[in-house]
Amino acid sequence: MISFVARSLLTLRLLLAAMAGLALPIHAQTATAVGALPPEVSAALARAGVPTGAFSAMVVSLDANNQERLRYRAHVSVNPASVMKLVTTYAAIDLLGPDFTWNTQFYSDGEVSQGVLRGNLYVRGGGDPKLVLERIQAAFMNLQDQGVRVILGDMVLDHSAFELPTIDPGAFDGEALRPYNATPDALLVNFKSVVLTFRPDTGAGVARVTSEPPMAGLAIDAAVPLSRTGCGDWRGGLQARFNDANSIRFEGRYPSSCGERVWPVAYQDPASYAARSLEGLWRASGGAITGEVRAGLTPPGARLLHEADSLPLSDIITDVNQWSNNVMAQQVFLTLGRLSPTRVLTESTLADRLAPVRTARFERSREVVANWWRRTFGLRYTAPVMDNGAGLSRSERITPEALVGLLRHAAAHPQGGQFVQSLSIAGVNGTTARMARGAQSAARGNAWLKTGTLRDVTGIAGYVNAVNGQRYAVVGFINDPNAPAARPALEALVEWAAAQAD
Repeated sequence: MISFVARSLLTLRLLLAAMAGLALPIHAQTATAVGALPPEVSAALARAGVPTGAFSAMVVSLDANNQERLRYRAHVSVNPASVMKLVTTYAAIDLLGPDFTWNTQFYSDGEVSQGVLRGNLYVRGGGDPKLVLERIQAAFMNLQDQGVRVILGDMVLDHSAFELPTIDPGAFDGEALRPYNATPDALLVNFKSVVLTFRPDTGAGVARVTSEPPMAGLAIDAAVPLSRTGCGDWRGGLQARFNDANSIRFEGRYPSSCGERVWPVAYQDPASYAARSLEGLWRASGGAITGEVRAGLTPPGARLLHEADSLPLSDIITDVNQWSNNVMAQQVFLTLGRLSPTRVLTESTLADRLAPVRTARFERSREVVANWWRRTFGLRYTAPVMDNGAGLSRSERITPEALVGLLRHAAAHPQGGQFVQSLSIAGVNGTTARMARGAQSAARGNAWLKTGTLRDVTGIAGYVNAVNGQRYAVVGFINDPNAPAARPALEALVEWAAAQAD
């Protein structure tokens, strides 16, 4: 059990690191520029071949004077990419509270006697964004401690808390096997991903292949021949075949020079992932089952055996914002859709606002967030255009001015500190760990940021502590075909804000 949890925690960290998103186009927009860009920002844009008209930014002090240090096309609506996660996570902090938890419930319609459950075991998902292997294993051990070791019936998986259309994980950018494209689910198990580990065995001339989680009915080649080539594109060299839901095959070779490597992949048949993984985990934990694992609804008279609480929202949004986890952001966004949209407009308690019988849909989430924005900001800022709340979208839009307004509001919120701490720290962790690495960097360790990258979009937003003792809200976006090449312009913007001396 200890080794299983240790391995799971390690592979979870690697999986989270694999789940940040890519880029997308935005039509060019025109607006009158107000103010002048810092020279270092203009120079970085020029080096990347990006016109200043594709750049928009705002830098505002958080002190009582609300001093603007920069306003450049700040009223222009842009595609924010993953920076949109700031709207989702702050709305969640405000509406649900940092201590909010999701739960996964285990029910039975039979009797338990002498280690045998004579009936079905029902697993009802509640939208937990981080229902990972070690937590499922802990829940199964709890059930077995209650005497449920053999299920003389079926394991029925209840996904009904979310009502979602069929989603093709490859529809966004054709990368269906990338973990960042995992789709949301009320019973989201381990991000619907399989983590493959390759360990060279030079004596045998092969790389040994192991995988997590154990998947019922999925055969994975246990070894792949070694090659003496450079590591390079080692994944491509494997010539992996994912075209059969019942197998993962390797027709190529693995370079011995790579040493041990880990490859998280989204399972090729996501609709059956929960059933295969939960059956595999149940059997691996020492349990047995005589029936099948299938989707279904929990009957009204079923008896609750165990309830597995999630990590608190404050921990969840740290993964969402520091590592730009798309599917976790969508789980949070969908959870907001379970709130009563009319009561969001009032100062009612969380218990009053929650509507447990209301299933989650994206359109309901958009309605709730729109009402929350109207209550919080009125007409002062243009409301964002939301799609899935993760920024992995062609249609989401927001203005830099509106984001600055959100950041200022969050900084004064009673739980604002937990929102700020969920952001990546420049030069230290998360998606900005490689920023601000120079010896003269003023931003290193002094900027709390959310990044966003799509094919034609790059953005950054957050808080910067400057050398003058002021804290600034900083927002910058580039919407242009060369946007990724112009990321140094956003880094220059953050450095410029951090270096303010007067």
